[in-house]
Amino acid sequence: MRQLLIFLVVLVSACSSVRIKDVKQEQGFTIAKYKTFSFAEVIKEGDAIGPNSEANLQLLKEAIVKEMEGKGVKLVTENPDLHVNIGAVIMTQAQTVETSFTNPADRTYYMGGRNYSWESGEKQVGTYRDGSVIVHLVDQKTQKLVWQGVAESVMPAKEKNVPALIQEAMKTLFTKMQ
Repeated sequence: MRQLLIFLVVLVSACSSVRIKDVKQEQGFTIAKYKTFSFAEVIKEGDAIGPNSEANLQLLKEAIVKEMEGKGVKLVTENPDLHVNIGAVIMTQAQTVETSFTNPADRTYYMGGRNYSWESGEKQVGTYRDGSVIVHLVDQKTQKLVWQGVAESVMPAKEKNVPALIQEAMKTLFTKMQ
């Protein structure tokens, strides 16, 4: 029974919906060099602008503050050591399936009432929203990008699940920071 419980814990933790797509940092970067940060102005465009965009941006900032302060860097309003620049992209994607004559399971499907024909190819079966968050840390003194990270995830269908996804994404992304 104990082995089953351990297996389930490992399985659940491995099934994170957040993917870290990219993390880059300047050579010699360490977050310990910095004591303070602030947010750069956020410019919103595209599908990310929606009825909940302001609330979700605030949740994103709160999650970043939590992670940065956990690393010993405090949020300030004036003269920060780092500027945090946030980019968000949300796109609607088509969910498709590929049918092929070489796959016996695909040969059982036909189209139309009297047509009874079979077609090979890609068929759209639905849509989903895919979101990416890009976080840039810019050194205030040198005006150089010192760290950047990109987290991606399929957006939840229910808005009530977005806050947990934002927390998970930022926690996962900031674990990649040294």
